[in-house]
Parts: sequence; C-alpha cells; structure tokens
Amino acid sequence: MRLVDRLQTVAEVASIMSVPKMTVYWLVNSGYLPAIRIGRSFRVPEQAVHEYLRKSWQGAEVDGR
Repeated sequence: MRLVDRLQTVAEVASIMSVPKMTVYWLVNSGYLPAIRIGRSFRVPEQAVHEYLRKSWQGAEVDGR
C-alpha cells in the first residue's frame, strides 16, 4: 500500500461493492481485504478494493450465451 492511497470507510466499500457492511467486515476480518484500524473503525485502501474486485472478476466464469 502506498501512503498516497485514499482510505475508504467500510460504508464506502460496501457501496462500491454493492454488499452489506457486514460482508466488508467479514472480508477484512478473514484477511481477504486489507484494512487499517483507526480508533474503533476500519479504513480500506482504495487500491485494495479495486484489486479485490479485479481478482474476483478474473475468477468468475462467463456464460457464452
């Protein structure tokens, strides 16, 4: 992670990924999504969100219809 990366809140990440906030917390706590703890909340580097989504798309199979 570069220091210039924008840090996003769990709510922002959930909105980008179109998932509930609890899913983002699960991804963070399971180690699938890196995060920084600031006080009582998590911040996720913007680049990490895009990288996770890119990897998820690569693993998805596309129906040729």
